[in-house]
Amino acid sequence: MNSFNTSIEQLSDSEGRAALQGMQRGIEREALRISESGQLATDAHPRELGAALTHSRITTDYSESLLEFITPVFSDIDDLLEDLTYTHAFTVQNLNQQGLWPVSMPCYVGDVSEIPIAQYGNSNSGQMKRLYRKGLTYRYGAQMQIISGVHFNFSVSQPLWDKLYLLSDQQSSKTDFISESYLGLIRNYRRMVWVLPYLFGASPALCSSFIKGQQTDIEFEKMGKGTLYLPYATSLRMSDLGYTNKEQDSLSISYDSLDQFLQGMQNAINMPSSNFEKIGVKVDGEFRQLNANVLQIENEFYSPIRAKRVTLDGEKPSQALARAGVEYIEVRALDVNPYSAIGIEASQVRFLDMFLLYCLLSDSPLSGENEEAEISANLNRVIMEGRKPGLELSNNGHAVLLTDWMKQMFSSLTSIAKLLDQDGENHYRQALDTWLAAVNDPDLTLSGRVMSHLLESQIDHGCWVKSLAKQYYKDLSEYELPEQVITRYKQAALDSLSKQAKMEAESSQSFEAFLEDYFRDETSNKPAQQVAIPS
Repeated sequence: MNSFNTSIEQLSDSEGRAALQGMQRGIEREALRISESGQLATDAHPRELGAALTHSRITTDYSESLLEFITPVFSDIDDLLEDLTYTHAFTVQNLNQQGLWPVSMPCYVGDVSEIPIAQYGNSNSGQMKRLYRKGLTYRYGAQMQIISGVHFNFSVSQPLWDKLYLLSDQQSSKTDFISESYLGLIRNYRRMVWVLPYLFGASPALCSSFIKGQQTDIEFEKMGKGTLYLPYATSLRMSDLGYTNKEQDSLSISYDSLDQFLQGMQNAINMPSSNFEKIGVKVDGEFRQLNANVLQIENEFYSPIRAKRVTLDGEKPSQALARAGVEYIEVRALDVNPYSAIGIEASQVRFLDMFLLYCLLSDSPLSGENEEAEISANLNRVIMEGRKPGLELSNNGHAVLLTDWMKQMFSSLTSIAKLLDQDGENHYRQALDTWLAAVNDPDLTLSGRVMSHLLESQIDHGCWVKSLAKQYYKDLSEYELPEQVITRYKQAALDSLSKQAKMEAESSQSFEAFLEDYFRDETSNKPAQQVAIPS
């Protein structure tokens, strides 16, 4: 009997099931603001939404046009999605006729220079956040930075950790055990991450304007006036066109232990880059980037999953992990779901619950160089041709059909679904059935549905997305928000504006001195004093 089956058996009583069901989740969804005509909105972040620097729910990512909605942590899925819907509805109702682009790959952009980098005011923290994004522009181009995604934050309950720790050999402290277990989850997630673009990838096509001026070896097929696609692609967002960084190929960030991971990150943020050195850090008196290292800051490390802990004031992500270990993980391999006004729906959340518990409860051996190459090859194959009939992946050096591997995993997920479904409910089993159908029929995956619609209707990708945007604009504009929710969001906007104004009034240190202090702390791995960390 393997460790997964043993764990399922040990957690099958009422106490174990309750511990499993106590998961905590949060969602971060990115979405471009667009004009009524479907063009990228280039005006300032609406004041009615508050200050992007200090608002806890509504902020911006790379661009002034790229909104990011952040939920608090919830244990109930319906409450989680309702909260995200409230944020979407309040936002759309305060955008002055603007809408949200409902897919990951950007809308038509005529001139890349018109993509506005996000503004965060005149405080040193705000200036640093903007300069970090300016550095991203010089390094990778603005187009890549306005790709949207959905991030899923996940943690298991303390009662589950208590139970798993009691069932372990207890050779380490409980804090270390939790970190080691989350890292085991991450290693298994990376082995199986290709499952997510297969099921949930929703960017098999894009507007041809996206690759204007870029070099690519991808042999696209063309449709209509401006649509490029690959017949079996799942997530072009995760391809070399999207969130990748060739400079990071030289980094060897290990997830075999927390100490190794932290040391790898420390090495990465202090590793010089000859290519980024050519850009210059400060040229003719103007900053172009925070520094010329492979990573300006650790948030620049592109990974489909991150180990996380809530930071204290002035604390960097790795410092928080070093202080108290891993608290939760962040899944970053999700495209925006174009069939949902909020970019994700309940059956996806339930599948992620089961998938991540499967990764946690299964054996997770340390990974070597050969396996790292296999992980990368499998992911790239699924990204580019995941729905191809008879597609084979490599599992420990052995060729295996993608469909066979997934069905084997779904068999294990069935055991988890039985424990997660409350008495009299069948939500997890139904979610599993929904996505098992997509294993048997690739046309039922999100990317399959997108391509089937585009090919059958012969409609340009951009025209189809604009029609979706108009429908979601109507739905969210007409959504009746409770009066107390409206009041709460309006007050949060006012509070965030006041907080930013206070930060600017109290900012007396020069920006250059501020950066020197920040990176001196970065090198010494000591917390900076009251420094808002860019993200």
